[in-house]
Amino acid sequence: MLMHRGIGLDRFNELPRGRAVHALYECCCNVTWAATLADARPYPDRNALLSKADVELLALSQQDVERAFEGVAHEPVSAHDVTELARITRARIDGMLGPAEGYPEY
Repeated sequence: MLMHRGIGLDRFNELPRGRAVHALYECCCNVTWAATLADARPYPDRNALLSKADVELLALSQQDVERAFEGVAHEPVSAHDVTELARITRARIDGMLGPAEGYPEY
């Protein structure tokens, strides 16, 4: 279960670096990838974040890809490759962001 659900892009862009890295780590289970994405904030829109996520996934070593799969072991996967990891990661980022404006804070 992900801790950061439906936070919206604006709130994600405003998170302190450590919390942003943690939120992204939940999406891919790779701290280098998460830190790189967090450091590239602010993102103007969801597509910019997803595109950057894809680019940085391609930069991962095969060993990092395999480790990331260990972190998403409960997800149904069709292959252990970067394309499948990108699909899982995009779905998790979508869940992290939720609707465009995010869910209300309580």
